[in-house]
Amino acid sequence: MKQIVTKGIVLARTNYGEADRIITVLTVDQGKIRLLAKGVRKIKSRLAGGIELFSTNDITYIVGRGELGTLVSARLEKNYGTIVKDVERTMYAYDVLKLINKVTEDSPEPEYYLILKATLAGINKSTIHLDYIRLWFYTHLLKLSGHSPNLHSDTSGAKLEQTQAYTLSFEEMTFCPHPSGPFNAGHIKVLRLAYGADSPAKLAHVKQIAAILPSLVQLTKTMLQQHTNIR
Repeated sequence: MKQIVTKGIVLARTNYGEADRIITVLTVDQGKIRLLAKGVRKIKSRLAGGIELFSTNDITYIVGRGELGTLVSARLEKNYGTIVKDVERTMYAYDVLKLINKVTEDSPEPEYYLILKATLAGINKSTIHLDYIRLWFYTHLLKLSGHSPNLHSDTSGAKLEQTQAYTLSFEEMTFCPHPSGPFNAGHIKVLRLAYGADSPAKLAHVKQIAAILPSLVQLTKTMLQQHTNIR
């Protein structure tokens, strides 16, 4: 039986039988896997500490003949324990896990793991407003899904201008000039910064963007809803 050692983040857990659980894990190099964690609900289980939500874990598992493997060992690597001290952050962290579970296939790119890890780390820092984290998370999911907006030219192919107002064509994922459009050069600049930042913490260092964050969060979330299976 093939035994694999990897790092993973638990996306979902389902009770099975009297003491077992089936867990869905996003790994750094093995894609998304489903594992049977035997006896994990018993008080003295050695596996329980390594499959907690909102944590990264070192896991060893045996590949099954079907879709379900068997968890052999699990060790906690990093627990983002501050998340559960705030109700709003806890609920959003659950939403993040569910969303990642929906948009990933059985063999997602390793970048999904890295995005999830960075997002949980951001939520864990109480000094970072959730809107910074939401904007960073949504933009990077859009990037991975291949549906990033055009941040350089408008629907006519002209360069985006500093003084122009825009709407967004969700079908073309391109900004369209409009005299009363809700978006301007400031919105587009922040979107560029979000795509370029390697973590939510980097985006949170940007000054004077709090006023436009809610509209950008809604915009990027709507983009995801238009082009992926999330709702």
